[in-house]
Amino acid sequence: MHTLNQGALRLFPLSCIALCLFSTPVWAQGFIEDSHGTLTLRNYYMDRDYKDGGAKTAAREWAQGFIANMESGFTEGTVGFGLDVRGLLGVKLDSSPDRSGTELLPVNSDKQAADEYSRLAFTGKLRVSQTTLKTGDVSIFLPFAFASPSRLLPQTFRGTIVSSKEIDGLTFNTGYIDAINKRDSTNYQAMTIASPNGRFKGSAETSHLAYGGGDYQVNKNLSLRAYHVEVADLYKQSTLALLHDLPLGDGVLTTDLRSFFSDEAGSAKAGKVDNINASALLGYRLGGHRLSVGYMHSSGDTATPYISGTELMGMSEMTMSSDFLNAKERTWQAIYDYDFTAVGVVGLKGRLRYVRGDNIELASLNADDRKEREFQMELGYVIQSGPLKNLGLLARKSIYRNDFPTGAAFRDENQTRFLAIYTLPIW
Repeated sequence: MHTLNQGALRLFPLSCIALCLFSTPVWAQGFIEDSHGTLTLRNYYMDRDYKDGGAKTAAREWAQGFIANMESGFTEGTVGFGLDVRGLLGVKLDSSPDRSGTELLPVNSDKQAADEYSRLAFTGKLRVSQTTLKTGDVSIFLPFAFASPSRLLPQTFRGTIVSSKEIDGLTFNTGYIDAINKRDSTNYQAMTIASPNGRFKGSAETSHLAYGGGDYQVNKNLSLRAYHVEVADLYKQSTLALLHDLPLGDGVLTTDLRSFFSDEAGSAKAGKVDNINASALLGYRLGGHRLSVGYMHSSGDTATPYISGTELMGMSEMTMSSDFLNAKERTWQAIYDYDFTAVGVVGLKGRLRYVRGDNIELASLNADDRKEREFQMELGYVIQSGPLKNLGLLARKSIYRNDFPTGAAFRDENQTRFLAIYTLPIW
């Protein structure tokens, strides 16, 4: 979208909101009184120690992020207007061309990481009853595109989204997105399909995506989810999910069922898309303990598609070294979580996780019946009192191995991440 008329069309909703804010005599009554601002500091160290004998032996960087969020309230009246502003700055603390590429920092053609990168983003918003519309720089955290929080700065989109809670228990979401700002970028760009291991034609771009769906809380123990998204000329995807808690003995049995149905859309510029991804995760929570086991099966002729730069909310979400979404892949996992509040250490949580995939087909690499596995450890603590109250500390470690051919996107590695997060109120 490069013409003047199309650009003006994208800016029109935001311009209308700004005009209403500054031309309405009573705008300050809710706009200012309900506003607030925060500054979030993110100190991030990431180390990918490759173990497959390739020419690049490591990706290792350290960076500091600053995220200033300034959110207004809404003007009074039947239709309330507001404006949010976000400033983001990433600063290099340590990097070199031979070990850049963690996606904490932008990298040029010489593999040199930028000393700093920044951007300023605006979001216009309006509210009617229990329905809110946002336009401009937006974040979505939905099954088909979960804005990635796993690097220094957050990934966002450009578009217009609507969230409505007019019906008790139902949250309805719809939206139109025409560009993405990736987590290591300062500018919007066209969206593409994620294509590790050459799954699809990764250079194919879409003009937009449109989605609709919702979450319904049937009762305190059962929730249902259904969404459909069409990524113009790339693919379309429907997702269904069921989450249930069942009191059992002294604990709770949890059930998490998810499925994604994907096909190509329009002119299919990324190539054929044919996939059903279904998963089940069962867990039992007792005191501070939670043990979960799960299975995910990918069927069809291709891998599970998702937007490059985002994460798919399947059973393998938040894995560190692979997405476990290859064609024909069968994935098992076991997770043990412990909340140390049960023994008096409030704010301390730990996790052990093992994920194993087999029967993998890598058509572009002429390989099938391949395997991968990841063992993950995680320990996080949030300080509860004192001058550093609410400072969050997180350490994550993964050991990943596969038998993929040379040239595969996912490589044998030992990965380490350290993250410190501290949010300060501005007003």
